[in-house]
This record gives sequence, structure tokens and C-alpha cells, in this order.
Amino acid sequence: MRQRTFLFITLLISFSGLATRQVMAQQQNDQDTLKVMDYEHPKEYVIAEVTVSGIEYIQKEVLISLSGLKVGNTVTLPGDEVTDVLKKFWSQGLFGDAMISATQIRNDSVWIDIYLTERPRMSNMNILGIGKSEMQDVVEKINLNRGQQVTADIMDNTKRIIREHFVEKGFLNTQVGITLTDDTIRVNMVQMDITVDKMNRVKIDEIYFNGATAFKTSILRRQMKETKKVNINIFKASKLVSDAFKEDKKLLVAFYNENGYRDAKVLSDSVAFVEGSEKLLNLYINIEEGNKYYFGDVTWVGNTKFPSEYLSLRLGVNRGDIFDQTILDERLFIDEDAVNGVYLDNGYLFFQLTPVEVSVEDDTIDFEMRLYEGEIAMINKVIISGNDRTNEHVVRRELRTLPGDKFSKAELIRTVRELANLGHFDPEQIEPNPIPNQADGTVDIEYRLVERATDQLEVSGGYGGGMLVATVGIRFSNFAASRIFQPKAWRPVPSGDGQTFSIRAQTNGRVYQSYNFSFVEPWFGGKKPNSFSLSGYFSKMNRNPYAFYGGAENIKDEYYSVIGASIGLGKRLTWPDDFFTLYNAFSYQRYKVKDYPGLFLVDNGFFNNFSFTTTLGRSSQDQIIYPRRGSNISLSLQITPPYSLFRSDVDYANLEDDEKYKWVEYHRWMFKADWFHALLGDLVLMARMQFGYLGHYNNAIGPSPFEGFDLGGDGLSGYNLYGRETIGQRGYPNRSLTPTDGAGNKSGNVYTKYTLELRYPVSLNPSATIFVLTFLEGGNAWYSIDQFNPFSAKRAAGVGVRAFLPMFGLLGIDWAYGFDDYPGHPGLSGSQFHFTIGQQF
Repeated sequence: MRQRTFLFITLLISFSGLATRQVMAQQQNDQDTLKVMDYEHPKEYVIAEVTVSGIEYIQKEVLISLSGLKVGNTVTLPGDEVTDVLKKFWSQGLFGDAMISATQIRNDSVWIDIYLTERPRMSNMNILGIGKSEMQDVVEKINLNRGQQVTADIMDNTKRIIREHFVEKGFLNTQVGITLTDDTIRVNMVQMDITVDKMNRVKIDEIYFNGATAFKTSILRRQMKETKKVNINIFKASKLVSDAFKEDKKLLVAFYNENGYRDAKVLSDSVAFVEGSEKLLNLYINIEEGNKYYFGDVTWVGNTKFPSEYLSLRLGVNRGDIFDQTILDERLFIDEDAVNGVYLDNGYLFFQLTPVEVSVEDDTIDFEMRLYEGEIAMINKVIISGNDRTNEHVVRRELRTLPGDKFSKAELIRTVRELANLGHFDPEQIEPNPIPNQADGTVDIEYRLVERATDQLEVSGGYGGGMLVATVGIRFSNFAASRIFQPKAWRPVPSGDGQTFSIRAQTNGRVYQSYNFSFVEPWFGGKKPNSFSLSGYFSKMNRNPYAFYGGAENIKDEYYSVIGASIGLGKRLTWPDDFFTLYNAFSYQRYKVKDYPGLFLVDNGFFNNFSFTTTLGRSSQDQIIYPRRGSNISLSLQITPPYSLFRSDVDYANLEDDEKYKWVEYHRWMFKADWFHALLGDLVLMARMQFGYLGHYNNAIGPSPFEGFDLGGDGLSGYNLYGRETIGQRGYPNRSLTPTDGAGNKSGNVYTKYTLELRYPVSLNPSATIFVLTFLEGGNAWYSIDQFNPFSAKRAAGVGVRAFLPMFGLLGIDWAYGFDDYPGHPGLSGSQFHFTIGQQF
């Protein structure tokens, strides 16, 4: 069939499934000229021009590019190319109408126009039927903005998101409707009204387990963590959420598997509303339990390096034990003392272990453990990455996996611990990556590290001793003393060698001033892990002129001061194991007291304290900030020479105080122990015990007037008295548990303290490690060892939170309730709040 038209020819082509049309028009400059378009014989034309019309917001050049029609290319008319272009535009979902026209045909050239109309855009959105707080949650989830195009997909997705939001909260019958209204002011804009009808919250009245005979219904209900029936538990609402219910069914099956029912499965489930109620439904779960299975005989095949008896002992599974695939996998591959550790700790990186069920008779399963031991893998290269600020030698000196050594899983884990305890890297992101080279029997090990900020700035104010004290300090934990003469290294200070340098100042104006510095080199000499430490300090406390003399004009030269220094060397030991350390230090302090009664046993004089301290410690905790396992134990002794024993001719009982204590003598014993145990995931139990005793050589002299223990409160004295140790005890005011001597001065010479703490992390981000805790705590202090009673502890309990910020260190707040009285306070200590800065209780 042939159709002829003069002046203008319009072609209407049906587009299947689309409410649009394809129009091809032909024009000519000369109205007397006849042009013909033959549908039975399509013709190729050269595109002379492509234009876009009808669009207001989208760039026309983008649409032309999307069409694929280019000037100079050929197009067949009529043909599928035009239809395909229309399909492209419709697939975008952005257009309300699409039409392609030939505005002019001249000889073999065609001028094409693409006509598009945009879908309306949203000018405003109203959500009806819910409260303001719920509305805010919904708006954040649907994430619709003004000016956004409104398409059918967007409306369907919005309905789905809103309904799922309320279904998760137990409103299973939630209905959502959307109405669009033309904006009378703005062109091509609509107002979207979203109507939400939550209906009634639907709760689970009862959960029925059909086919379950091995366990009570109450036990099976407890296995489901999110799907709960209506009860008095205010922390877990009763609701049925599809995704959570699927996970709970998996937990239910896992529970059966762990108890020997390895064939157990959930056949089906259904719900039904309680008769006469639209708010309560019953949940029916159909279970097929299957048989209960037990472990049978376990045999080992292919083991030549270790005897079968030893491997079976390591496995820890005996004939007759309830079968549990999870336990079997853990004992073979996962636990720290698993069977694979026997081989991996001895270099057999390429070994393979396959448990095979060789017999299932009645309810007993026999296993054959098939091993391929392989050859010992030697470490080829050790690669360090991610240490952007820390020098590589600082990392490498902590490695327990060195080139040329045989591979060891235990040493790999130990290396991760040592790197975490350096404090320079995020312990949660230390990734050891063994790269096996089975062809040559070697393995490369890559340690992927992420640096963390460790330097700390302290700017704080504290209250203690009846005065406010301002503190300014800075601590560089990755200092490099060897680079202090390199100008380019001062960014802001030389760093990278793992040394610690700190300076700190405290003042209350004229009343109290204190200054100290410290330096620690963990690898003195650079070849062995022998630490070197040096510190110096000075403090001075003037007697408060306003409290005693009524005005600044009457200030008298009455003060107490101390200047001192210490030097120490530490060493890592290899016996009894390589977690032990030994630290020795010499220190000297010179005290000056001038007309200062009440602070010490002496009011005037110069006094000297020369002492030697030795500390035996063992630390196996896995990291510093939030340890999950391991322990930290130390026993220390600080002694001075027994000067009085060398001068038997002196009557110390009748000697003046300034002579009696000219050279202070004492021996101080300290024991501290922390244990960490992960109970479930990151939930950690911490147990702590402390004991301190300050003894003397000569009863005529008695305890040192400058040493002792102050117990009670947050452990922050506000000011520092060198020689006197301040110990926090939550639930009681500061120093409230410190006993008094015969003259009424507070002086604790024996103390003990016990703590049980449950911790859970809120954030383990290296920029802000936060964990909450609850605790039980008890402790007490006595004036003499004769009064010591470890069971006479002042008890307290409470909750708290800790936040470790790299710039400021550890910050915390605790609320505690003291269950006992304390000296000078006959009633219960009661409610107490405590703050902590840079320390643990």
C-alpha cells in the first residue's frame, strides 16, 4: 500500500505497551514538490539536526546524547531505531510523554525533534496520621526532597518503607496511601500527601511448638531473641517481624543441633488472631526434631608427627558425648587450643584436616579424621604496612615471626598482642595476613596496621584539699629523641621511635605549685627490650594565708616542698615465661617543711628519702584500652637503707623529729592483680585485687611521716604529695577511708581493695573508645598491720561509663552507693558520684 501526501506528511506508529505515538512529518520548501514515504520499503536518511523540545529542567544536550541520534549518522525511516530511542526515554521513568517528529525532510536528509514532558516534581510533602517524633523517623527513612520528581516507583518505594517501618514496631496491618495534588502556584509541581493508618499494634499472645517433645516450650521460647510473647519484660517488646523471625528460626534449629538433634528443622509456621481480638495473635511453629545423636569412636589417619592419643586428648571429645557439629568444628579448627594449633604452632601451615563420618549406627556417629601433614613452612618475608608515623624498626623489634623461622600460629597471635600493646595502632584493625607459597614451602606474612593518635593533652581543673587546682600537661607517646636536632622532624615534635616524654604543671596560684617531667625509652640501646626511665619533679605548698591569717598582707613564709628524681631500668624475662618483666629504680627526694603543722608528723626541718624499688610483673592482657583476656600482675618492694640499725647508740625514742626523720626509712610492699575474661563476645568480666603495706625497721621511729595510703573517692587528690599514694574507692568521699594516727593525722599504712567489674563497649573506634560498666567494690585501710582484716571491707556497688579520647586519655564518671559507714560518719555512705581523668579505679 502506498500513501502520498502534499506539504506535510505525518506518520502515526503504534508503540506496543506505551501510551505514546511516533510521528514522522515531511516538509518541503517548494509546496509544489511531491515527497513520498513508503512503509513497505523503508529508506535511509542522513540526520541533519536533532533538537529537543518540551523540557524545562534537564539539559537538552544530555537528552540528545542519551538518544544516540547523532548528526551525520544515518537512520532508517520507518524503522526500529526510532522505537528503540523512545524505549530508552520511557525506561528512565522521568517523563510523562515522549514523541519523535521529523520536522523536515529534504532529499536524503531529515531534521528530527524529540518532544518530552517531565513528570511533575514535589513542591511539598505532608505526612498525616502519626505524631511528630514518628514523623521525623519516617522522613529520615524515605529521604524525599523538595523538587524531586514524583514517579510511580518513588511512590511505591515510599509506601513500602513506611509500612516496613511500622511493621517492625508491631503494627502488622499498617496501611499507607499517597495523594498528589497540583500546585496552583508553581508549574509542573505537585503536593504529596502521605496518609498513614498504623491500625492496632499486634502482639504475640502465645507461641506453640508443634512436634517438640525433647524440650519444654519455655526453653524453646528463650532461644528466639527477637520473637517474644506478651510478658512483663519491658526491654523486649512482643512483636512479629518477618526478618527477625527468620533469624530466630535459625537460632531454634541451632539450639537443637547443639543438643544432638542434627536433623532438626522447622517445617512450617503460621499465625492466627486470637478469637475476638485484633491486637493479639498466636504463632504456630511446626518442628521435626529427628533423633538425638552421640559421638562414637574417633580415629586418626595420616598423622605421623603426633600420636593419635595426643590428638584425641587435644580434641576433648569422648564416646557418648552429645553430638554437636559446632563443638566439633571449634575443637578442630577455631579454639586457641584446637587440634589444628598442634600443627600450625609447629610450622605445618600446609596441613589439612578433614573429619569424615564413617559410620552412623542407631544414634552413634563414628568419625575418621583424615590428615595431610605436609612439610614445615619457613617464613620468607615479613611485610609491614600502615605504619605512617611509627618507624618500621619500632614495629619489627616486637615481631615474634622472623624471616627464617618456622611458621607458628601462636607466635603470630603473640605478635598481634605485642603490636596492640605498643599503643600506636588500633588493636581492632591489626590484620596478620599469611601468604603461603606452597611451591617452595615458604610463607610471607603481612601485618596491616592502622595508626592511632596517642599523644595526650591535659587541661583540667580539680578540687582537693579545700582548694581548686589547675593542671596543664602534655604527653608524647611516640617520641623520637634521636631526631630533636632535625628541623623537619618538628611536626609538631619529633616522633616515630616509640619513646614517651611528658611534662605536667599544677598550680593554685600562691598556695600550691607542682612541676614534673618524665622520659621512657622502651629499647635502651636499641638491641634488647630493656627500658630506661628518667623523671624529675618539684612541688611546693604554702599554708593557705587567707584561712589562717585573714588577708594577703599577713602572708608568712610557711610551706612544704619536695624536689626529687628517679632513674630506672627494666628488663623482659624469659623465665618462668616471656610475659614476665623486672624493673629496678633508684629515687631520691628532699623534703623541706617550714612551720607547717598538721600535714605530716613533723612541722619543721629538712628530710631525705633515698630508696630502691624493684617490681616483678607479668602482663598477658591482649590490649591496653579495652582488654578482653589475659592478666596484669605485679609485686613491688620499695626500701630505704635501715639507717637506725647502723646507729645503735642513738636513743630514737627521745630524738627530735627533725633529727629522727632526717633520713627517712621504711619498706613498702605492693601487690596488684587484674584479670580479664570475655564472657560473651565483647562482654568482659574484670576482677581486680590490691594490697599495700608500709612497714618500718625501728618501733622507736615508727612509720615514715611522708609515705602512706589515702583510700576513698575518685582517686584524684587535686594536688600531689609525693610518697603518699592515693587510691580510689567508689561509694565513699575522697580520703574518707584513711585512718588517723594518735595525733589525729590521716595516715594509712595498710590497705586492701577488691573490684569486680562487668564491661561492655559502646564504641571501639580508635578516635573514641567508649564502654559502660557495672561494678561491685570493697576495700579498707588501717593504721597498723596488727589491725589488718581482709574481710573488713567497706562495700559499694554502682554503674559508670568510660571514654578514651586519644587527645585527653581516659575520662569517666561513676555513680556508686556505699553500703557501710566510714570514720567520722556513723551512717551509710549512700549515693556518691565520682569523676576520673587518665586513670582506672
